[in-house]
Amino acid sequence: MKTISLKIDESIFGETEKILARIKKPRHRYINEALDFYNKLQRKQIMEEKLKKESELVQEDSMSVLKEFENIENAD
Repeated sequence: MKTISLKIDESIFGETEKILARIKKPRHRYINEALDFYNKLQRKQIMEEKLKKESELVQEDSMSVLKEFENIENAD
């Protein structure tokens, strides 16, 4: 495990301490779980952005292929 030092807003720290007292979980475990959750959320958002960009890149080609299929269908 790595040891880090961080600054936390007073309001966030106070709320966290109240929650920790209630759920009886060590602070380091709670922070690790919070960071893990946030990392997963960020990875999901990064993937969504990437998929959106890639979708936009192939959109024109997809429309072109669709038009070709329509032309073939209309020729019959």
